[in-house]
Amino acid sequence: MTQEQIDKKWWEIGNYFRRNSLWMLMYCTGCCAIELPPAMTSAYDMERLGMGPMATPRQADVLLVTGYLSLKTLRRLIYTYEQMSEPKYVVGFGSCTINGGIYHDSHAVINKLDQYIPVDVYVAGCMPNTEAVMNGFTDLMGMIKNKTARGWLDYKERNDWYKKNQLDSLGEVLVHDEFHE
Repeated sequence: MTQEQIDKKWWEIGNYFRRNSLWMLMYCTGCCAIELPPAMTSAYDMERLGMGPMATPRQADVLLVTGYLSLKTLRRLIYTYEQMSEPKYVVGFGSCTINGGIYHDSHAVINKLDQYIPVDVYVAGCMPNTEAVMNGFTDLMGMIKNKTARGWLDYKERNDWYKKNQLDSLGEVLVHDEFHE
């Protein structure tokens, strides 16, 4: 067996455990966040899928963005995303993350989250119901299994494009890293 085949096999084993043990960081910016508590209760029980909340970006695999993003919150979201370990995944909730939702014509709200950070799964609706949220989670797990959840790789490969979009909207975005001060 070659080293490449061994690495591939270890990556497949890692993906099996990753998709069955997803730790989420909830970035609740809008009304879609109201659908997360029911997903945690016994009726839907997202923990049966191996999913649970985490307190910090460095512990999380999945970043849940639930609602509209103002320019101020976008800056913090980028800081948060860049602190997460790889592989990392993003789930956008509601129409606000897709097209700005009811705030689409506001000068202070961004309209397309995937212009600034890669989004692996969108859960559509205003507000998406709990069943749609759970379907989004299982879609992400399927994408991890099939090796199609590659947003974090896209962010690395097209970093100049993402950084240009961030710069155009926010000005300079510096990642604060306490270890490099």
